Amino acid sequence: MLDKLARKPNDKPCNTIDTLIGVSTDMKGDIAFSGGLRIDGKLKGNITARADDNSTLVLSENAVVTGDVSVPHMIVNGKIKGNVRSIERLELQAKAEITGDVTYKVLEIAAGAQLNGTMTRINEKADVVSLKSVDSGRGDTEKTRTVD
Repeated sequence: MLDKLARKPNDKPCNTIDTLIGVSTDMKGDIAFSGGLRIDGKLKGNITARADDNSTLVLSENAVVTGDVSVPHMIVNGKIKGNVRSIERLELQAKAEITGDVTYKVLEIAAGAQLNGTMTRINEKADVVSLKSVDSGRGDTEKTRTVD
């Protein structure tokens, strides 16, 4: 039980910004990075980080990303038009807008954040979490469904 409480090195997000894409920058192309990346501008392309490290992506309220994003730790206050995968922690701040499917381990959503797509939580073994239906009081039997 106590080993579940122990934090792995990649559970802690990177606390430095190694790369900054400024507010007046328009980029096209994919980005692969490790460490800390902050985007204040616009990007058309996919963003990926090594899954085995503590890479962190910060999107400011001015940021617009059109493409898929796969980063262990994310703080989003801008717009993403694409699928999002966070194997550690995803924080959606008040001005965040995501249009696409979201896969996450830990999720924090502030009031005002918008998400249009499906949400799938991954657990330690990266299995899909199954849901149980609630008894409606109409004599329905309990069923188990898997979220796709």
